[in-house]
Parts: sequence; structure tokens; C-alpha cells
Amino acid sequence: MKALVLEKYNEFVYKDVPDPIISENEVLVHVKACGICGSDVHGMDGGTGRRIPPLIMGHEASGVIVKTGKNVSDWKEGDRVTFDSTVYPLDDWYTLQGLYNLSDNREVLGVSPGSFSRNGAFAEYVAIPQHILYRIPEKVSFEQAAMAEPVAVALHAVNLSQLKIGESCAVVGVGTIGIFIVQLLKLSGASKVMALDISAANLESAEKLGANDIIKSNDNLAQEKIKALTEGRGVDLAFEVVGKSETVNLSIDLLRKGGRAVLVGNLAPSVEFPLQKVVSQEIKLQGSCAIRGEYATVLDLLEQGKIKVDDQISAVAPLSEGAGWFKRLQNNTENLNKVILVP
Repeated sequence: MKALVLEKYNEFVYKDVPDPIISENEVLVHVKACGICGSDVHGMDGGTGRRIPPLIMGHEASGVIVKTGKNVSDWKEGDRVTFDSTVYPLDDWYTLQGLYNLSDNREVLGVSPGSFSRNGAFAEYVAIPQHILYRIPEKVSFEQAAMAEPVAVALHAVNLSQLKIGESCAVVGVGTIGIFIVQLLKLSGASKVMALDISAANLESAEKLGANDIIKSNDNLAQEKIKALTEGRGVDLAFEVVGKSETVNLSIDLLRKGGRAVLVGNLAPSVEFPLQKVVSQEIKLQGSCAIRGEYATVLDLLEQGKIKVDDQISAVAPLSEGAGWFKRLQNNTENLNKVILVP
């Protein structure tokens, strides 16, 4: 099969590789669409340490089953499917507690951090365990289904936030996942959603898709503007969707006393934050990791048109042109959002 292989850091090669060999509990999926995640772009140069070459990346994907293992019972050839990005063991203690995204031996498609290496979906075919598969509704396209993964990441964060109807919210970083958080907050009953980003294009998109107010995150008056919009207190709830010290600190600064911050971004391995402020104002910090069972809900929302993903797709391009699109996303000069590659 053909695949886009990260041969070494910052160097992709589109070439022939062996077809995946499926186990008795796996299916072989003919990939129809696979999105380039921001984590792929940040990982291609070795900066995150989670994509050690050689590796086939790609974890936001959809396709058609073309072969099933002998122990696969609920899936058949021809089924249109998408799948979770986390490959988790069924007998892990965390999985059995309903926390499969935290399982000790979990793996992520298209990731190679040193402790494991699992090829992903920037290829014609990918092997997928049956327990992470989801059927694509009839009205949902392959490209839309490939967007289910980032929407599910956003929904997991919103679910963890324990949002109450009528609460005010700030979303710091409205790239693809941040945009979906904005939409989901409006669906979930937030009274005000304020979007912050350094990109005017991202802010414009956030406003179009439901944000009540938009503010440049590098505006020195951002905190004062948020307070003016919240009766001088600050927001009840903030979502940080970048993962740097500056934006983590900004998210905390925007909160009222007793407020809550959900940390979704993880660009940097560690950050500094204002400990005394967190302690003295009883601020709650909640990490949000990947996905935990949100796929079915997301696919329902896509089928009903309650979540808009098409506006976030900047391009659909052949997998053979993937190296060039990675470079364009890395250069970050074109206001590109999601690029979907098609084998």
C-alpha cells in the first residue's frame, strides 16, 4: 500500500509499505479521509518527543472495512466506520473503572513516544481494534466523520467542566478544537461564551459559530474587558486550548474567585502558573485528556447538523501531496484550519 511516512524529523516520504496485518480482534480499514492534527504538525520536528521516526502518523480518520479478524462479530466488510484515536486494553484497571483514556497501557494511533510505536491512518489501510470502532451515520460524509475525533476531544473537555446552564465561559485558543468547544458550550446552555485568540481569522470564525464576544488574547486589556462583560467578577469557567504558560496564566486570570479552568492544550510539557492566586481564590484546575466515550454523541450531533465542521475544513487533498500540506501548516501563514488527506 501507499503511505505518507515520517522518515526522519521534518522529512516525509510518500512510498510503498507493507499492508497492515490484522489480529483476530481487528479489522482492516480502507482509509477514505484523514485529518492533519495540530499535534502532528507540532510533532513532525521532534519537539514533542511523541512522534519518533520512522512513523505513519494520522489519527483523525474514517473509512470502509475491507477485512475482519476471526473473532470480530459485530462488523463486516463494507461498513463505513470511524474510530477513537486511543487504543486501550479492555482489562486495564482504569478501563474497568470507566477511565479508558487514562489506561496504563493505552496507545495512540500514529504516535511513537518510545514506549510504543503504532502506525496511523496516513495510508491506504490501517488496522483497527474492533472495540474502538463507530459506525458512520448515513448523512455524515467521510470528511465529516474524520472531524469526529477533534469534536469528541472538545466534548470530553466540556463534559469534565460540569458546566451549569447560565454560566459564563471563556475559550482561550479557538483553533479547531477551541471552535468546537465554543459550539458545544452554546449547545449546553452557557449564557455567554467569550473567545480569545491571537488570530483575527480564528476569532471571526468563533463569532460566526456562536461566540458572544471576541478578544485578542495578546490584548493587554483582555482581562479588564472580560471583567466588564461579567459584572466585574470574571468568568465562571475557562477552557485553555493551547498549552503554553502565557495562555494557561491568561485563562486563570480571566476567572472569578472560585472559578474553574479546564486545561485541554498540551503544547509545552510543563508551564508556570500563579500558585498563590489559585490557592487564595480557590480556583479549580481540571486536566482533559483525549476522549472517553463521546464518539457516539458526536456522530449524532453531526448527523443532526447541530455541530458545524465543514467551515473548519480548509482543504481536502491527495495523500501524495501530504508533505507539502504539512509544510504549509507548519509555516502558519495562510490561516489554514483542518487539512484532510485522502489516499
